[in-house]
Amino acid sequence: MQTTRREFLTTALFAALATPLPGSAARYRVGITTNTRGGWEKDVWLSFQEAQATGYRHVESFIHYFLDYYDDKAERLQKKMDEIGVRFVTISNGTPMEMHFEDPSKHTKVVEDHMRLIRFIKQLGCQHLKINMGPRRETGTTDEDLKHMARALNEIGKRSTDEGIKFAVHAHMWSQFENRREIDYIMEKTNPKQVYFVLDTGHITMAGIDPVELTRTLGHRIVEFHMKDTRPEHRGGAKTRLDRPDVMKDPPFFPLGHGGVDFPAIKAHLDRIGWQGWLTVELDSSPSRPPKESARISREYLEKTLGLTM
Repeated sequence: MQTTRREFLTTALFAALATPLPGSAARYRVGITTNTRGGWEKDVWLSFQEAQATGYRHVESFIHYFLDYYDDKAERLQKKMDEIGVRFVTISNGTPMEMHFEDPSKHTKVVEDHMRLIRFIKQLGCQHLKINMGPRRETGTTDEDLKHMARALNEIGKRSTDEGIKFAVHAHMWSQFENRREIDYIMEKTNPKQVYFVLDTGHITMAGIDPVELTRTLGHRIVEFHMKDTRPEHRGGAKTRLDRPDVMKDPPFFPLGHGGVDFPAIKAHLDRIGWQGWLTVELDSSPSRPPKESARISREYLEKTLGLTM
């Protein structure tokens, strides 16, 4: 059947209206990490159910919760997720995986363990792997450590790219990979097309870094944000390093809107550069209210202040 000019223009108009404009909320995918202490950390299925009831449709978690489904039972796990009504953002590394990236004698196991996880999450529809580095030594991370870490990250990044999965490293207080010196080194010494970054607004702030500035610096190399807030006095980067606290008695991180992170400025820059990716709400602990309520507070901030939809 021949299409008339009017029909063609009408079709084109509807297509244009259906296409998200630059900076629109459709470019952002929202999820939540659900291992929040105070009620969710011991029951991953309860956390998924309550996150779903609060309006979240994508969840992030850690591999130790799903060892019974490793390696060939991903289909069973996906069925359970479908019953709850959620999908994975990603599944992070952790116990019992080898995570001593700074030790070259353990690199073979480090690479094998992370490729195993990459192949597993690929079956679940994940598009990137977010990883933490191993625990921080009292002496900190040396230049030699960083050299070995970069080598292992590059190897995993290359193999992950071959699998069609983006590989992203997460800077985290009290880990091998924490401060600006370490971030700058790893970002410079790894392949930008194979090793990406997860920017955790809370951990970056408490490491003395302005998350707005780091967002501008790293741009499209960021594939995911972990969205958590800090105390207002830490805005722009804490002035002193935070020793690891008891997160139930003295929490350093809070639901969105607490005042320590300039989320509107972050989103404004992401809008300007046409960034696409995950904004994943995360709260390490919720001592004064149920995790479900903290999740609701952050969801309302995303919707009412940042103009996002779930």
